[in-house]
Amino acid sequence: MDFQSFWDGVLAGYGIAVPVGAIAVLIIDVSIRRGLASGMQAGAGAATADILYAAAAAIGGTLLQTLLMPLAEIFRVLGGGALIAIGVLGLWRLPRLKKQVDLGSPSNAVGRTFLAFLGLTLLNPLTIVYFSALILGDLQADRSALNRLVFVLGAGLASLSWQWLLAAFGALAGRNLPERAGLILSAVGNLVVIFLGLRLLF
Repeated sequence: MDFQSFWDGVLAGYGIAVPVGAIAVLIIDVSIRRGLASGMQAGAGAATADILYAAAAAIGGTLLQTLLMPLAEIFRVLGGGALIAIGVLGLWRLPRLKKQVDLGSPSNAVGRTFLAFLGLTLLNPLTIVYFSALILGDLQADRSALNRLVFVLGAGLASLSWQWLLAAFGALAGRNLPERAGLILSAVGNLVVIFLGLRLLF
C-alpha cells in the first residue's frame, strides 16, 4: 500500500465534490431550513454515491463506462426533471415554511433525507467516467487492488468532508440569519436548482 493512492483519491474526491452544482445548493438549503443534522445526512448521501461510483470505477471502470454511456441520455433527462421538480416544490412550500432547527428528527425522516440525496447524486453517471479516467489513466500503471481500495477511501473521505462543510455553512447561516433572509436564501437556492435542471435538459 502506498499513501500516494490515498492522496490521489483525496484530490479526486474534492475534484468531483467541490464544483458548485445542484447537490451542493440543496445541501445548504436543507441545512438552513432543518439544521445541521439533516444537512449532514444529505451530505452523507451525496458522498456515499461518490464512494459507490469510485468503487465501481476501481473494480471495472472501462466495462462500466461502456455499459453506462448509452444510458447517459436517459439519466440526463431523469436528473434534469428531478432537479426541476425539487426546485418547484421547494418554491411552492416556501410560504408555508418556517425556519425549523432539526434538534431531534425522527430516524425515518433522517433516513429519507439520506436516501433522497443518494438517489439524486447517483443520477449523474458521468461521475463514474470521471473516476474511471483517473484510475485507468496514467496514474493506474502499477495500482494494485489494495491501492485502488485506498484510492476509493481517500475519495470518499474527501467528498464527505466537503459535503459536511457545506452542511455546517448552511446550518450556521440558518441559525444566524433572520427568518426572512433565510427564506430569501432558500428561494434563491431553489431557483438555482431549477436553472441547473433546465441546463441539464436543454
